Amino acid sequence: MTTRHASLTLPSPDATCALAQRIGAALGPGDVLLLSGEIGAGKTHFARCLIQSLLDTPEDVPSPTFTLVQTYDTTAGELWHADLYRLTGPDESIELGLTEAFDSAICLVEWPDRLEDLTPSDALHLHFTAGADDDSRSLTLDWQAPRWDDLATGCAG
Repeated sequence: MTTRHASLTLPSPDATCALAQRIGAALGPGDVLLLSGEIGAGKTHFARCLIQSLLDTPEDVPSPTFTLVQTYDTTAGELWHADLYRLTGPDESIELGLTEAFDSAICLVEWPDRLEDLTPSDALHLHFTAGADDDSRSLTLDWQAPRWDDLATGCAG
């Protein structure tokens, strides 16, 4: 499969949130978003905004840094938000049930490099980096599955 790319600048946290809401509206069970970037790059902010946009009733959306996985019942189906930063190997992802969730839930995965060969080939990769201004972020989207073509290119411009 050919890998496709799109890049965009998010000038503010509000712009990041608006993008998360737009992407969230297109998600359903079996969709996997892999969120990468350094600490403070905007991964968790993006995930929180996306999750909040899919909840019937607003609720606290904590970072799963210490719990590893937070699950939510959303208007689009079950959603798993995983932070794999503390994992030492891909086998721990299996123990968490994450690989099964890839098939049945919407999955947002921070630090997806910890998945190694368990990374779903049809996932949408979002790589966040700090932008030129304190509040801005650069985002690169990478994907192989045609399912993401319209959404990813539409987000980028």
